[in-house]
Amino acid sequence: MNIPKDLKYTKNDEWVRVSGGAGAAGLTDYAQEQLSDIVFVELPSVGASFKQGESFAAVESVKAASDVYMPVGGEITEINDSLSETPEAVNSDPYGKAWMVKFNIANPAELDSLMDAAAYEKYCADRAH
Repeated sequence: MNIPKDLKYTKNDEWVRVSGGAGAAGLTDYAQEQLSDIVFVELPSVGASFKQGESFAAVESVKAASDVYMPVGGEITEINDSLSETPEAVNSDPYGKAWMVKFNIANPAELDSLMDAAAYEKYCADRAH
């Protein structure tokens, strides 16, 4: 399982990459593995604002439909339009090509509630047993 060290993680299996006061978010490798083949991704509109933990997107796989939750609150500044054409990128490149949204972070202190890579790895291992 791929868990990049430079990201923060949620208990709902989202990741956030922070750059200054902005973030990018998507689903983790663990999440895409559990969902299996992703066939559809629904993203929000640019300009929409979400609170930490609020659903901002949905993914459908051959197994299930799932909400995707904001790792921290913020206003969407960019969406990954390519996912509407190639939703399977979530399976093949969850931390690269398959970022879902970019956003301005409303409250940087919320980042403190997220897990680092080591904590997320342990969290995933604990769920596997």
